[in-house]
Amino acid sequence: MTDYKKITLALLCGLMGCLCFGVGDWLMLYGDTTYLGTISWLTVGVTQIAPWRNSLAMMLAFPGIIFYGISLFAIGKLIKSERKQKAYHYLTAFSLTPWLCLHLFYIVILYGFAWMSSNGYDSAALPVSEAIISHFSWIVPVSEVLMLPPYLYWAWIVLRGQTVLPRQMALSNPLIFYLVLKFLTLLTPDCAFRLAFTNGLMSESMVLWFGSISVWLYLQGKNDTGRRKQLEKE
Repeated sequence: MTDYKKITLALLCGLMGCLCFGVGDWLMLYGDTTYLGTISWLTVGVTQIAPWRNSLAMMLAFPGIIFYGISLFAIGKLIKSERKQKAYHYLTAFSLTPWLCLHLFYIVILYGFAWMSSNGYDSAALPVSEAIISHFSWIVPVSEVLMLPPYLYWAWIVLRGQTVLPRQMALSNPLIFYLVLKFLTLLTPDCAFRLAFTNGLMSESMVLWFGSISVWLYLQGKNDTGRRKQLEKE
C-alpha cells in the first residue's frame, strides 16, 4: 500500500527545492530590463547586480537539486507497475544534471557580463558575452532533451491510468503549467518582476505541480481515514 504521508513529506522537500532554484532565478536577473544587444536578459540591471547575488544563486542550486531529487523519486511510488517505476526513475536521474548545468551556464555569463561592465571593460562586455552564448548555445537544447522526458513520460502514464492518480491529473504537469505561466508573462508589462518571473518559470511550474499532487494526496488520505472510521463503526 502506498504511503501517502511519506510521499507528501517528500513533496515538501520538492517545494523547498523550488524555493532554492526560484530565489536563485530572481537573484540573477531582477533589475532594470533595458538592454542594447540581441540578448534580452543581458540588461542594464544585470550590470548593477552585486556579485554575492550570483554566488548565492549558484549555492542555492546544490541543496535545490537534492530536494528535487527526493521529491521526484518519491512520487515514482505512485506508479503501479514496478517496471514503469524504474523507467521513470532512470529518466529522472538523467534529467537532474542539466538543471545544474543550465544554472551554471547562465550565472557564469551574467557574472562575467556584470564584472566587465563595472571594471573598465564595458565596451567588450556585450560582444564577449554574446559570443560565449552563441558558441555554447547548444547546451540549452541538449539540456532540455535530457530534462523533459520524465515529465512527458509522467503525463503519459497518468493519462493511461498507470498511476494511483486519476487520469485528469495528467493536466497537472510542470510542462503544462510552464506554458500557461509563459502565456501570462506575455500579458504582463515589461518590468523587473516580469523578467525575474520569466527566468524562474520552471521553478514556479514545479511549485504548482508538487503543490497539486500534495493536495490530492492530502484529500486522498483524508478520505481513506474517513472510510476506515466508517468501517470501524460498522
